[in-house]
Amino acid sequence: MKKIIIMALMAVAILPTHAENTITVDGLTNSEKKEKNDTIRIRYIHRLTEDDARIFERNLQKTVIYVNDQVTTHLIMPENIKLVDISTDKLVGNQCADNIVRLKPKSTLMDNELAGTVTVIGERHIAQFTVYYTKAPKRAHSVYTVGQDDIRDYTNPEVSMTQSDMSRLCWSIFTSRRKCFRVHSKQYGIRAQVNNIYTVGDYFFIDFSLQNKSNIKYDIAEIRLKLMDKKELKATNSQTIELTPVYMVNHADHFTKAYRNVIVLKKLTFPEEKKLRLEITEDQISGRVSYLDINYRDILNADSFAPELLINLQ
Repeated sequence: MKKIIIMALMAVAILPTHAENTITVDGLTNSEKKEKNDTIRIRYIHRLTEDDARIFERNLQKTVIYVNDQVTTHLIMPENIKLVDISTDKLVGNQCADNIVRLKPKSTLMDNELAGTVTVIGERHIAQFTVYYTKAPKRAHSVYTVGQDDIRDYTNPEVSMTQSDMSRLCWSIFTSRRKCFRVHSKQYGIRAQVNNIYTVGDYFFIDFSLQNKSNIKYDIAEIRLKLMDKKELKATNSQTIELTPVYMVNHADHFTKAYRNVIVLKKLTFPEEKKLRLEITEDQISGRVSYLDINYRDILNADSFAPELLINLQ
């Protein structure tokens, strides 16, 4: 009798375990199904902080650009562009000029669909735009000029002065009166003279002009800057170094009676036995060459740029 009672208790203990491992209709055992039913989805709640509010507010300040697949959108930066980043493959584009980027959607999108974010990095500024697709071609931006409200400053150690700043300074010098009377020359009825030499930061601004006394117009082939010896005793000992201007305000290729230009040169020093020669050459058929020799003492006596000169631009 005692053995029968023990065997009955063992059978009762085994039955629940067997029932839990029984495979149900949905392919799960009873224990797995119980564990699945007991599982609760966890919801993570994030409460907004002041930092989050500032981040969201900053993102809302991005300029909105509307594009259409039938319109090419051009973004014009106030300075030369170093890098363009398009966040999605919904947009295609390229840099078609030094300061212009063109954009276009890859295909037709939904109206007011987010096409992506475009980041344009210039010499000293960065601009970011949120791009939306519009079904109305008239609503899309064909030309958008980036203003001061669209850009932010960033530190670029490679660029101490942007070309837009150079242009602004050059035009103010271009309209100023002559102060330098030491450097001038005359060849083939062409009188050349240096009007001003200014130093601004790491750059020299050389203002020069030409006057044509002949009746034949002067066709400018190229403007060259050379650092060369004052006295060339032997050709083997002479050394001429070609210098490349950083910026030039006037790109006219000919003039009849008068011509003026301002070129920007990276700051340099050279010994007394050297001279800086500015050459304005005509087409090879004519062969006329006008040149100006600038000595080192003229460079040392260069004026520092006065902010009053900017008044001329107004």
